[in-house]
Amino acid sequence: MTQRAIERIKSMIGQGLLEPGQRLPTERDLAAELGISRSSMREAIRALTVMGVLEARHGSGIYVTRLEAGDLLETFGVVADLSRGPRLVELLEVRRVLESTAAALAAARITPDRLAEVERHLTAMDATDDPEEILAHDLAFHREIAAAAGNDTMAAILEGLSSRTFRARVRRGCQEEDAFARTRREHAAIHRALVARDPDAARAAAAAHVAEVEEWLRGQAGG
Repeated sequence: MTQRAIERIKSMIGQGLLEPGQRLPTERDLAAELGISRSSMREAIRALTVMGVLEARHGSGIYVTRLEAGDLLETFGVVADLSRGPRLVELLEVRRVLESTAAALAAARITPDRLAEVERHLTAMDATDDPEEILAHDLAFHREIAAAAGNDTMAAILEGLSSRTFRARVRRGCQEEDAFARTRREHAAIHRALVARDPDAARAAAAAHVAEVEEWLRGQAGG
């Protein structure tokens, strides 16, 4: 019954009967309207709140969220965070496909201001040998490119994939002496492609960059 309630509420949102930011009817009224017990409706609302579809506002009621990709895909990051071994390698494969696509789109769409931000993080990576600082700017570098691609859903997925591989890149940096030097070179190649507004070069450079981490993880996983 709870699953039925979840599907009915999702259907109402999908059909436009409930809009982003709109307040839901009371739990009692909604349960009566859908022919579902209040306890099942309560569990459904709780589940949809965890998913980022609904939000509870203290003293005001339950509302449909803005339904933005970052909110709805937040739970995807949990899958990435808990994955190990071969499954983590699979996630890196997905990241390679999306990161290369994002870079290609960014090469065609990036604004001068955002390109300057990409360059700022690249310069910051070159100016330090501190692993945490390098990796922080690494994440920011990719975040700017994903945003420049102009696809919020892709950017949200990449945010989860990139941040969840943070620890893996830390280990790689500590274990492989030239890992950060390669990372700097690979980021510079991506940046050059963005400056040149060359989608094909950007796609190839981004794919090669993620493939380095992917192959390292594959070796760690014994695959």
